[in-house]
Amino acid sequence: MSRTQNVIKADYYEVLGVSRTASDQELKAAYRKQALQHHPDRNPGNAEAEERFKACSEAYQILSDPQKRAAYDRYGHAGLGASGFDGNPFGSQDIGDIFGDLFGEMFNVGGGRRSTSRVQKGRDIRYDLTIEFEEAVFGKETKATIQRMEACKDCRGTGTTSGRGPTTCPHCQGRGQVRYQQGFFSIARTCSACSGAGNVISDPCATCRGEGRVERRHEINVSIPAGVEDGTRIRYQGEGDVGRSAGPAGDLYIVLRVRPHKFFERDGNDLHCLIPISFPQAALGAEITLTTLDGETKLKIPEGAQSGQEFRIRGKGVPHLNEYGRGDLIAQIIVRTPTKLNKAQKEILRQLGETITVENTPTARGILEKVKEMFS
Repeated sequence: MSRTQNVIKADYYEVLGVSRTASDQELKAAYRKQALQHHPDRNPGNAEAEERFKACSEAYQILSDPQKRAAYDRYGHAGLGASGFDGNPFGSQDIGDIFGDLFGEMFNVGGGRRSTSRVQKGRDIRYDLTIEFEEAVFGKETKATIQRMEACKDCRGTGTTSGRGPTTCPHCQGRGQVRYQQGFFSIARTCSACSGAGNVISDPCATCRGEGRVERRHEINVSIPAGVEDGTRIRYQGEGDVGRSAGPAGDLYIVLRVRPHKFFERDGNDLHCLIPISFPQAALGAEITLTTLDGETKLKIPEGAQSGQEFRIRGKGVPHLNEYGRGDLIAQIIVRTPTKLNKAQKEILRQLGETITVENTPTARGILEKVKEMFS
């Protein structure tokens, strides 16, 4: 009989060696470093290096795509489905875009008039929002106040007093690089006057000091859907830092932190709880009142119920996120043994004990450990 093996894929962030909050620029830099080190052309015949190159290429292709990255952050590899890695180790980007400037600086490839734009996309922002257990189950509308970079109102994001924006750098004539001839070699270095931007600001705005952006507090409405769990990320496109030189804004990621409940525990969309009952209730059966997140409900305990027995209450669990239906509430009964009895109660139990015989056969340790965990 053949047995199917489940292959556990490596975490994409660990493959690239970056944090889960890494910006697009950090992802690209990490990928360049890894890909340059393990590229097949630099490691001919090295199968391990080739596999590493494919792995980092796959990781970058997924994480550089905002939609795929959001799906992966939320559901892991299972969230990508058929829209995951397409098998092309270079993704949708041209190989020259990834390696061009690196190889160009190392080997002086490409002749070299390279202009660098000041326009940059803004940074993504992460905001951790703590909510109550019930709010995660049923959803909530709330507000969050964040600090972000916004376009300077005094200069309208140009960074200049005149409002005309930056001018071409006179030192490098807009190239962003200055070339020096050393013997047979031509060496390009980043222009020190414009820091490689290719342009300079001669009359910087006094408010933003030529940045074109200032930090401000911003309040945003946050809609938390029913059924979210701890670690869920909600993305608000364009609500991050505004980019330099009127560049597009980054995104805002609201990361939810759910406080634990005092007696309910969540397992997927099901809820679990322990319900203490007395020995007479377990032996004779009873109808008890059980508190749920929706209010009180009745639970019928049958005669001869055993400690650790579970009862499933349909539809009293957590709603399925962005879907219909709910999980279940699973109540596990624990028979409490009284510790303080008066003389009359002890006599009644003594007489009852004389009429009941229990075979003291050893029990599997796993059951005892499970009961022990319940009480701890």
